[in-house]
Amino acid sequence: MQSTSPVLTGRIVSTFFYYVLPSIIGLVAITTASLVDGIFVGNAVGANALAAITLLMPYFTLMISVALMIAIGGAVSAGKFIGEQDTPSASKIFSQSLIAVVLITLFFSLLSLIFETQLFSLLNVPESMVDLVQSYFSVIRWVFILQLLTMVLYYFVRADDHLKLATTALVSGAVVNIVLDAWFILGLDLGLVGAAYATAIAQLIQFLILARYFISPRKTLIFALEKRDWHMFLRSAYNGISEFVNEASVGLLFLLLNILLISRLGIDGVAAFTVVNYFIFLSVMLSYGIADALHLLVSQNFGAKNILRMRQFLLTAISTTLALGVLIILLILIWQQTAISWFLNHDADNVAVMTSQLILLIWPLFLVNGLNIILSCYLTAIHQPAPSTIIALLRGLILPITLLLICYLLFEQHDSAFLFLIALPIAEWLAFLIALWFCYRHWPKVT
Repeated sequence: MQSTSPVLTGRIVSTFFYYVLPSIIGLVAITTASLVDGIFVGNAVGANALAAITLLMPYFTLMISVALMIAIGGAVSAGKFIGEQDTPSASKIFSQSLIAVVLITLFFSLLSLIFETQLFSLLNVPESMVDLVQSYFSVIRWVFILQLLTMVLYYFVRADDHLKLATTALVSGAVVNIVLDAWFILGLDLGLVGAAYATAIAQLIQFLILARYFISPRKTLIFALEKRDWHMFLRSAYNGISEFVNEASVGLLFLLLNILLISRLGIDGVAAFTVVNYFIFLSVMLSYGIADALHLLVSQNFGAKNILRMRQFLLTAISTTLALGVLIILLILIWQQTAISWFLNHDADNVAVMTSQLILLIWPLFLVNGLNIILSCYLTAIHQPAPSTIIALLRGLILPITLLLICYLLFEQHDSAFLFLIALPIAEWLAFLIALWFCYRHWPKVT
């Protein structure tokens, strides 16, 4: 890393958006592919198919949480070593992270195959939904091996300043996914299995594009299989533990939500929440697009001891995230019926009504859920995994689950069966106040 790098010396706002825009473009491409996937599935297969995907979310988020811990912890550590011009250590973490994610995801896939019946029981999959869920899961469990390897590789490619390559891979994969969704789901009438096949091919395209990094003459990170000392990898993975907690908590939260929704509203309630969750997913992915760039910008300046620049990049990220949250709120409130109709056909009127009620209940969540991601990621980037993990535990697990159970019991007799979900925005706001306190406490001092 040269001292003239824009990360270390460039103007704050222009440098911030130079790194943020490719990240957001790439993640918006992924989000768009996911939204289009939901649109095709909801309209061509039905609301039950949307619910089937949500029933599997606890498993998916567990897998993603492990990969994110490896990817973000490793990329932040590699970024710090690059800032210190210690490329051998950065390469070592790079190699071990790729090897580890393949081994771990392969193990989970085999385990889910052997104990599939027990897994479906744990996920509270109703008997009427087993065949639909199984048809999708039989393909997607193997796709996740390649998908999560690609995710980890993406983070390291970005950390080594190959922004165009990383963005090209994500956009290309998203476009392929959308095209194949239309062909497999609508054209060939393959249903949920078609969505899984489309994801598989799109992930292969992404990986092949990212693999060009290995032959790039500008690459800093060198991959090698002979990496015997894994202590450095374990330390870097620990630094990303807050991201693991974030995603794993989402999985446990989805498990509880599915149980409560089925108990009170049936599969239609799960389908309605699935539609709303697409907008939550959009908000989260936009925030992660900013957080990805913030990781790189802050970790390298942290290694170079540029404390003032770290502060300025954080404040710019907060302002941008808040503006995006406001835009999403305007979208789901002003164009509510249009947005709902994207995902549901005319046979799902009951689900559409439920979705509308749910949006009116939880919209305040969008003001701060992205800010919580930014503040947690900032603490990770300055090597404060403990407070970052506490924030992740509070916002993703402790606060929402506790408040959901309390509100579920408190509003048991209320006319609105959805009212207990007000726990979700309340939990995000409480977590935001705590995250602000942690950032103030660990605010680096300019020396």
